[in-house]
Amino acid sequence: MHAAFNGDSFGLQEVRRFHNHPLRISNRLYWNVYSLLQEMKWGIEDAARTYGAIASFATDSWAVDYGLVDTNGHLIDLPRHYRDPRNPSAMEEVIRRIGRGVLFQRTGIQLNPINSLYQLYAMRQQDENLLAIAETLLLIPDLLNFFLCGEKAAEFTNATTTQFLRPDGEWDTELLTQLGLPIRLLPRIAQPAQVLGGVRDEELRQLPSFTSTKVVHTASHDTGAAVLSIPHGGAHYAYISSGTWSLMGTVVNQPVITEQAQRFNLTNEGGLGNYRLQKNIMGLWLVQEAQRILKALGEPYDIELLLQLARLAEPFLFVFNPDDTRLLQPLDMPAMIRRICHETGQKAPADAGQLIRGILESLALKYRQVLEELELVTGVRYDSIHVVGGGSQNQLLSQFTANATQRVVITGPVEASAMGNVVGQLLALGEVSSVEQVTALIRRSVQVVSYMPQDAESWDAAYERFQQASRKQAEISTSL
Repeated sequence: MHAAFNGDSFGLQEVRRFHNHPLRISNRLYWNVYSLLQEMKWGIEDAARTYGAIASFATDSWAVDYGLVDTNGHLIDLPRHYRDPRNPSAMEEVIRRIGRGVLFQRTGIQLNPINSLYQLYAMRQQDENLLAIAETLLLIPDLLNFFLCGEKAAEFTNATTTQFLRPDGEWDTELLTQLGLPIRLLPRIAQPAQVLGGVRDEELRQLPSFTSTKVVHTASHDTGAAVLSIPHGGAHYAYISSGTWSLMGTVVNQPVITEQAQRFNLTNEGGLGNYRLQKNIMGLWLVQEAQRILKALGEPYDIELLLQLARLAEPFLFVFNPDDTRLLQPLDMPAMIRRICHETGQKAPADAGQLIRGILESLALKYRQVLEELELVTGVRYDSIHVVGGGSQNQLLSQFTANATQRVVITGPVEASAMGNVVGQLLALGEVSSVEQVTALIRRSVQVVSYMPQDAESWDAAYERFQQASRKQAEISTSL
């Protein structure tokens, strides 16, 4: 994305878009980070050819995944994917050794098998030889920055997701030592909105557009960047960063590390001068995987057609908890959802419209549950929910969310992470001087759509069914 700032507002222009396909090799799931790097460089070069000199660029990405670099600056192995099957058993063993309560108290981060802590522990069990030759652990955006400018640092907003950063912003070396994990791998921690260095990539340096370009540490966790782009009015609000995952939360000044927050499995992730108290919800991954299976079966899978069919489908045919761990990486998402329906004594979807409507209704009901948890923990009632990211384009889900929560839902921007990325760069370059100016800038630069709540009675009844189904799912999951 190319951003042009005129001193009052800024606009985004898409330069290059590409797929990011995981690689499955011998029951291991990897990211092809070299492909990502090459696509990024092509995009950066395209921007330079179109727009001329580039003042800065910055990378944001998903959290928790990392690469290991050796003493020569070479990547030792492709980064493993957070959905890799090795992670759940590693989490169980770490919990047995350290304890749930201790892990949360030490880090303020929810227990989730995707966390870097469990990935690193699984690596110690399966690939200890790789750890032995590694010098530095770099999360995905930090790794890409290293390739581009040669600097090694862990940007704060993404570092908090590892579950080995203490609430005071320092690495928890004691925790890693207890688990037999090498602390020598940890790079220095850098705050967001700072210049990391100049361009050192040999190919890019040959182009005149990059003679004075700065590589910037923006808020490199994509959710951290997305939350920077929320056009809020300063009042209390909740947010959903909606995409493959739904990250639902609110902004707090300090980490909230209480028994109640732990019981709800909330997490405290770093932001720009604040923290995000939030929960990971399975999100539109459910729809994406359903589309993949429908396509393979030769059935309709275009999202607009599926949403049209969902609008016409019977409401509340079934409801389920989207965070059932069996939905994290099923071979057949529709089949697993039908299985959950049978286990909970509900009608299973008979066609694509019923399937998609049930997924979206269940997501909206899950949002209501998490909203209630957030309000209990913070003691604040949130009058509005801001939905940002690609999922904000899903009008049916946005209306369902307003109905389920009985709150106003405000959607936009769509390219939320990119917009947050840009304001991080503007702060680093001194074009914007404060977070307050950032919020005003965002409000001038985006347009939003609001959804008003409807059908409170029917959604209240559906929520009771949702809670019953969730309890049944939890009982079955525990017995497996």
